Amino acid sequence: MHVIAIDGPAASGKSSTAAAVAGRLGWLHLDTGALYRAVTLAALDHLEDAEQRSAQRVRDLAGRLPIELVRVGDGFRPVVAGVDVSGPIRAPRVTAAVSTIAALGEVREWVTGEIRRAVGVVEEGVVIDGRDIGTAVFPEAPLKVYLTASAQARAGRRLAQDGQPASPEAVSREAARLTVRDSHDRERVASPLRQAPDAIRVDTTTLTFEAQVEAVTVLARKVFGD
Repeated sequence: MHVIAIDGPAASGKSSTAAAVAGRLGWLHLDTGALYRAVTLAALDHLEDAEQRSAQRVRDLAGRLPIELVRVGDGFRPVVAGVDVSGPIRAPRVTAAVSTIAALGEVREWVTGEIRRAVGVVEEGVVIDGRDIGTAVFPEAPLKVYLTASAQARAGRRLAQDGQPASPEAVSREAARLTVRDSHDRERVASPLRQAPDAIRVDTTTLTFEAQVEAVTVLARKVFGD
C-alpha cells in the first residue's frame, strides 16, 4: 500500500505539506477536510436548520446528491451534484459549521468509505491528510505522520493564509479559537484526533514550510524508496 497518512490539529499545515510532499514523490494528494466541508456545505444548503441536520439525514443527503471525490490531475476535488465546490467550501459559514458536522459518527463512517473507494482505484501512491487517517481511515498505512505545532504558531500561519494582519491580539484570539477546536476534535466520540501509536511526530513550531516538507519527504523515501 502506497499511502502516507498525515494527521494533526487544525492549522498545522497538513494539507499544504501533504500536497508538496505528493508533488515531490509524483503521487496524488487527497485532502479529507475538503470532503467534510463539501458535506457541510450540502447540509447548510439543503437542510434548513440544526434540528434537521441529524447524523442520518446528513449521511443520506451525501449519498443522494451525490457528494463525491473526483480525481483531477494530481489530486481530488469535492463535487456536489455534479458541481465542483472547491471554492464554496472555503466560505466562512462552512468553516463555522464543519467541526459540528464532522463530529457526527455516521458522517465520518460515510466519508471514510468514500476516501477508501477513491484511493482504491489509484495506481500511484497517495498522500492523505486529516485528523483520523492513521487511526481510522488507513490504520495499515506504511507511513503515518502526526504534524503539529504550538497554538500560537498555528494561529499566525492561519492569519497569514487568510490575508489578515497578524497582530499580537489577533494571534492570541486565533490561538484561543484553535485551542477550543483542538479540544472538540480530541473529545468527540467518533474518531477523535489522536496520534497513532506508530505515527512519527513532527513538530513544525520552529520549522519553515520547506523544512517540514523536507522532513516528511525524507521519511517517505526511507519507507518507500526513491
